Amino acid sequence: MKAVNHYVVVNKIKETKKSTGLIITEENNDDVRYSKGEVISFGNLVEFVKEGDVVWYDRHAGHGIEFEEKFYFVIKSSDIVLVD
Repeated sequence: MKAVNHYVVVNKIKETKKSTGLIITEENNDDVRYSKGEVISFGNLVEFVKEGDVVWYDRHAGHGIEFEEKFYFVIKSSDIVLVD
């Protein structure tokens, strides 16, 4: 699977472990605007990420896609706000 143009395919990371050891899932985290995901593929017009990077993006961005029995999100590179 290869993204094209300004699109990025991410594997959404569904939970965050805080330094206190507390795990916060999406259901408990409604006031946070951004989601976290690992870059699986990026288009030829995306310059600032590479495969394996962890990115933060607007949680309402993009759409889901199933590929080879796995579920991914396709987002525009402009929806990425941080590269971790």
